[in-house]
Amino acid sequence: MSSRRTASLITLGCARNEVDSEELAARMEAAGWSLADDDPDVIVVNTCGFIDSAKKDSIDTLLAASDSGAKVVAAGCMAERYGKELADALPEASAVISFDDYADIGARLDDVLEGRPLGAHSPRDRRTLLPITPVERSASTAAVPGHGEALPDGVAPASGPRALRKRLSGGPMAPLKLASGCDRRCSFCAIPAFRGAYVSRAPEDLLAEAAWLAGQGVKELVLVSENSTSYGKDLGDLRALEKLLPRLAATEGVERVRVSYLQPAELRPGLLEVIAGTPGVAPYFDLSFQHASGSVLRRMRRFGDPRRFLDLLESVRAHAPEAGVRSNFIVGFPGETEAEFAELVAFLEEARLDVAGVFGYSDEDGTEAARLGGKLDQETIDERVAALTELAEELTAQRAEERIGTEVEVLIEEDLGDGGYEGRAAHQGPEVDGSVTVQGIGLLPGQIVRATVVDAEGVDLIARIKASP
Repeated sequence: MSSRRTASLITLGCARNEVDSEELAARMEAAGWSLADDDPDVIVVNTCGFIDSAKKDSIDTLLAASDSGAKVVAAGCMAERYGKELADALPEASAVISFDDYADIGARLDDVLEGRPLGAHSPRDRRTLLPITPVERSASTAAVPGHGEALPDGVAPASGPRALRKRLSGGPMAPLKLASGCDRRCSFCAIPAFRGAYVSRAPEDLLAEAAWLAGQGVKELVLVSENSTSYGKDLGDLRALEKLLPRLAATEGVERVRVSYLQPAELRPGLLEVIAGTPGVAPYFDLSFQHASGSVLRRMRRFGDPRRFLDLLESVRAHAPEAGVRSNFIVGFPGETEAEFAELVAFLEEARLDVAGVFGYSDEDGTEAARLGGKLDQETIDERVAALTELAEELTAQRAEERIGTEVEVLIEEDLGDGGYEGRAAHQGPEVDGSVTVQGIGLLPGQIVRATVVDAEGVDLIARIKASP
């Protein structure tokens, strides 16, 4: 085999995939592979398989990568979910690997480079997945890739994280994965079928990785998982996250800790208070409402109704009046009546969310919802998505305008030139929640500054640092 072994990594989907890619990158380098975007031998595409548009993006990316002349490997959620099905449908890919291949990614890429065929795993018959049951992991690998191994030199210090990881991008923000998998059984979601059962990472491993990330120049940690409010259940400690957050915030070099994906039904008062009131923890609530109508939520196998959700928001703002709140909503779920949609509209009008994502329902293979009756026609779904999206944009723009005149703490991420800097306030998560353009002089990426909001454009803010007297 040639001594030259280079690979490129393309990451699609969510922040959890970003962490998976950084773990893959560390393993690849530990196995003697070099990372290079120019003329690589192999391109590894870390796919997303969550919704139809993400699947299409994954397929398009794999096809485009195959045009480069490099060998192409499909990894990630779509590869895990469809396995041999994807391999048969996409002969352009040299291999389709599963999560259980990650521990030996270097050897798998050696096989690909040498032309040794890799048999793609066969997913179970998804027609039988009612209700969805967790995927069993082989005993040779941990549910969270990278736990328990010795760390290679040059990837992380000996005292660093137990999960092998190599940062693939700079910047003062980095995701930190709390856990993998999900134990909830939402009727529209297939994630438990291919991500497996919920497995929390040990607090000490997370603290060590946080310290290592801080040493790489990271100022903000974004805690990610399929459901952060489940953290610690499998460790026998329902208060694990509220105990962990102050310790993470106290990590030397870390200025801000942000928690993503909170399940409203599991947001205990103690955890709410810690997120809202702990110095160094962003008062930020990424609440997965999905809908507001109690009857729709029950069909989704979720819990809540408008009154309970509004009471929760009232409690959040009682503890932290300027807290950021975002959520996502599924429109057109099977059986959704005009009255149930009207409940969602009324809730959104009263909730005063900072960001609201709106998605039209579509069947997902192997889910209970795909078998439900009362499917709405696509035209009705599209009309409701358009109406709720327009309303959400109007309401979130109003919420941003309410922040004019207030002071915000902004993490500077980029120098735009001409005295302008782009960053995010405490109420804004990365990439999806808008940004703040700060007018000032001499600011640096990674710096957190206090600035006064002077204008708003949609969910984006414009702020000015007060001049020294």
